[in-house]
Amino acid sequence: MKRLKTKKTEKTGKTERTTKTRHAPTARNRDTEQRILDAAHGVFVRRGTAGARMQEIAADAQVNQALLHYYFRSKEQLARAAFERAGSQLMPAVIRAVASDDPLEEKVARVIALELDHLSRAPYLPGYIIGEVAHHPERAQQLIAAMTHGLTPEDIRPRVFGALKRQIDARVAAGAMRPIAPESFMVNLVSLCIFPFAARPLLQAILGLDGAGFERFIARRRRDLVEFFLGALRP
Repeated sequence: MKRLKTKKTEKTGKTERTTKTRHAPTARNRDTEQRILDAAHGVFVRRGTAGARMQEIAADAQVNQALLHYYFRSKEQLARAAFERAGSQLMPAVIRAVASDDPLEEKVARVIALELDHLSRAPYLPGYIIGEVAHHPERAQQLIAAMTHGLTPEDIRPRVFGALKRQIDARVAAGAMRPIAPESFMVNLVSLCIFPFAARPLLQAILGLDGAGFERFIARRRRDLVEFFLGALRP
């Protein structure tokens, strides 16, 4: 993008226009911006927007605070970027799995595997997402856009719930499943995966689990949850 600049010549005193070219970001600049975003993601997910400190983000990214403000003008702008990134990691693969033509049992197993695998790597993510939306309700639309790559709920609902409804109706007609609304089916399934991570500190305290014990708890849940969920829907 070019920006016009004016100057007066010494000989004529007339104003001439010159151009100054704004150079494209270099690989080094992109790497710095990515390191800042990686560090911000980690700090915001662990501490939330209110508890995050720019000094900690700068230290984790190994840059000075002036560079944070150069790439992301304010803490709020950086928080929005981190939140969008977090949202984009939470549900897209699940939405694709549920909207597919795979058999219902395979969908359930796939969603459980996707959720537990990802949340085991990012255990603070559900608590962060829930907390941010609770304190900043306006971010719900940003979360939806990040999860669906810009699609609206009106775009997503027919794809996800339409596919589920057809499969559920077929199972119910065959006498293989009790009736359930596709919305309840989806919310129940995802909640069973997310809740242990969202409530991890509370569960660890109640169940007397340390970090390794919680990992074993999730491993057992990975084995048991598919049959538990499908068994609860059998007539």
